Amino acid sequence: MYAFPKYLFFLTIVRPLLSVILGLNVRHRERLPVAGPAILVANHNSHLDSLALMSLLPWRLLPRVQPVAAADYFLQGRLLSWVSRHLIGIIPLQRRADGRSLDERLAGVYEALDRGQILILFPEGSRGEPERLSQFKSGIAHVARRYAHVPVVPIFLHGFGKALPKGESVLVPFFCDVIVGESLPQGLDAPTFMHVLELRMQDLAAEGHFQPWE
Repeated sequence: MYAFPKYLFFLTIVRPLLSVILGLNVRHRERLPVAGPAILVANHNSHLDSLALMSLLPWRLLPRVQPVAAADYFLQGRLLSWVSRHLIGIIPLQRRADGRSLDERLAGVYEALDRGQILILFPEGSRGEPERLSQFKSGIAHVARRYAHVPVVPIFLHGFGKALPKGESVLVPFFCDVIVGESLPQGLDAPTFMHVLELRMQDLAAEGHFQPWE
């Protein structure tokens, strides 16, 4: 990962885009981690989601923040692959098992947490319908149980699915909200963890009192 190009990318493109063109309303910013390792878990409606979350953390932490992203999408083509790896710093995840165990597919995640990184995970897997929560996949529970000492912070994102929805390439100016939750309890079994995570995300969504999209 190239630290200077990443700093430059966020300083000249990402932060102006989010603060000037879109605008962010962030609630409970103090709940964000101030050091790694840590895991940020959010709903997923737009390619802007990862960039927005990365921009919220202190500037000094930027090299330590890595989104977990689909290898079959973000490693397509030389340019997209370079941007994904060196400007954003993704951890590629193979979504299809193809005979590999879950631990084998999550090896990059484990390695990053061992190095003290702050990871961004989207348990819905892929981008869903704008502002609608899809069913969460249980891989995050597997990671949380293996790394019980690592805080898992739920975050609800609103508006990004309208600003840059799936399948669109034109950015629509839209005010977006980020609501940061408290870290989840540690040491839970997988079914309980998933239940608690889903309840927390629903509570964060309800806290926003957002009107249904037309």
